[in-house]
Amino acid sequence: MTEDFSATASELRYALFRLTRRLRCVRATDATTDAQLATLGTLRAHGRQTLSRLAERERVTAPTMSATVNGLAELGLVVRVPDEDDRRRVHVEITEQGREVVAATIRRRDEVLANMIVGLDLDDHELQVLREAAAVLKKVADA
Repeated sequence: MTEDFSATASELRYALFRLTRRLRCVRATDATTDAQLATLGTLRAHGRQTLSRLAERERVTAPTMSATVNGLAELGLVVRVPDEDDRRRVHVEITEQGREVVAATIRRRDEVLANMIVGLDLDDHELQVLREAAAVLKKVADA
């Protein structure tokens, strides 16, 4: 049974890698990197974060996150907000412009993926399988 899971995991990994690679090329702006877009997405989903919490969420080091946030701040996509109780602590908050970049990127990626699916001329059963697979993959990603 483990062998079946290994083969399935390998096939899924490869398919997801190829699909993700194609979608990552689609952005609202060429000025942002994948890491910056991921950080913006985290801020959009979870709200204001400390640098250390952002680094933890994105699974990078604090210096790496600091560099990412510096770049985002230079682009006007995030702002640093001093903590009211502890002046040594700084929070990072997404700006309205940052929210727009995330929303536009999501729209463009969804459009590209939808066009890829339409181009395959899938039947109703295949579309239902895709819907079900999306739900299962979300469970795996959230685990």
